[in-house]
Amino acid sequence: MSKERSNPTMADVAREAGVALGTVSRVVNGEQVGDEYKEKVLAAIERLGYQYNVSGRTLRTNRTNTIALIIPNTIHPYFALLVHHINIALEKRNYKMMLCFSEYDRGREAEYIQMAQQNRVDGIIALTYNPNLSIPEDIPFVTIDRFFSVSVPCIAADNFGGGRLAAKKLYDLGCKHVAFLRIGSELTNEPSKRKDGFVSACIELKLPFDVLALKDDAPFEEFVSFLKSHTTDGHLDFDGLFVGTDMLAWQIIRELHGMGIRVPEDVQVIGFDGIRMFGDQDLIVSSIVQPVQEIAEACVSTVLSRHLSNVPSLITLPVQYAYGGTTRE
Repeated sequence: MSKERSNPTMADVAREAGVALGTVSRVVNGEQVGDEYKEKVLAAIERLGYQYNVSGRTLRTNRTNTIALIIPNTIHPYFALLVHHINIALEKRNYKMMLCFSEYDRGREAEYIQMAQQNRVDGIIALTYNPNLSIPEDIPFVTIDRFFSVSVPCIAADNFGGGRLAAKKLYDLGCKHVAFLRIGSELTNEPSKRKDGFVSACIELKLPFDVLALKDDAPFEEFVSFLKSHTTDGHLDFDGLFVGTDMLAWQIIRELHGMGIRVPEDVQVIGFDGIRMFGDQDLIVSSIVQPVQEIAEACVSTVLSRHLSNVPSLITLPVQYAYGGTTRE
């Protein structure tokens, strides 16, 4: 085999693909190229075994084609799905992900931002819980579900609209007395608006309601005590529940079954997130579904925008209700 074939160059790839050298350069550097040309170049790269010099490209372009994603974990199904779709969105643009798990540790969040800066990533996407987090000014930064300032774009589902949708759905399904249950961060963030939307719609519909919103560190037993205090002779005072997340809704339903209360016959339950069993099977509960793929696409396209200052400070994406067996349809 010739030396040229054993160490193929970008020019060799261009000849093999039948495209201009500039087209190969744009594909290699993650720039926009028509799908047909991109496929030809990628196929030629694979056939020739071409490998480009990442460090050399970084010195020439001052870009690493790497985006850092800071997220609590992938144990929670919603976070796992978000990571999956963000990775796909990045790969479509020839970018790689630096995945950082904070485990809700505020100190680790700050450390990961420092590490991302040291590794010269081209941007950071973060779902954080540190109220005093310092946002770097020299790297494009996009947050999920938490508004920092008008200069830091936040991507989120329409949580307020989702809360209203849940209340209206329970009302349409015949519920006469409902409750909202949630456990979550004390930070002011977009998911907090689920309660606000629910309360707003209940007042508008003149639908009697109760609210139990607990802090993150509260024990689940507080929900159990609340449910039992609203149970008389085996009958729950509520015939409809809107629960802040699908995971919590699933736990609440298990507790209700243990109390001899049937779902959805005695009480209808709606969660929030749209979590599916085994990742892509049936919904675990009837739910207000977050558009996870659209959120991921919006995060990636925003963090890679060359004009981040022109991006709205808050981008909300529509949600929808989906039947998951815990409501009467």
